[in-house]
Amino acid sequence: PGTNGQHAFFQLIHQGTSLIPATFIATATPSVDVGEHHDILMANCFSQTEALMCGKSLAQVNGETTTPKTTKAAPYRVFTGNRPSNTILMDHLTPKTLGSLIAIYEHKVFVQGVIWNIFSFDQWGVELGK
Repeated sequence: PGTNGQHAFFQLIHQGTSLIPATFIATATPSVDVGEHHDILMANCFSQTEALMCGKSLAQVNGETTTPKTTKAAPYRVFTGNRPSNTILMDHLTPKTLGSLIAIYEHKVFVQGVIWNIFSFDQWGVELGK
């Protein structure tokens, strides 16, 4: 089991040459009963954030290897930690929590604009096409 973005997208975030901040958004309680699938997705969410925070050293990878093939691949399984991420965990997804989530991002953009001394909601690029 895993997520659709597991291979290419998460490899870019974990091992890419650019620092890519990531936000993981999850609900503690699924909207519909999906059996153990929700628990697996939650474990994946928390595992990704832990991996971004802690990384994996060559010594850790070598401790997991058991065959010559995996030993040869060990250097490619190493990645640094200290990559920025946020986790937003909601109890349920409701119209109120969705609206709150949108408001969080709107306020974030406003505050970043104030800090950087730019008007975040002035879209000159949009005007160009009009």
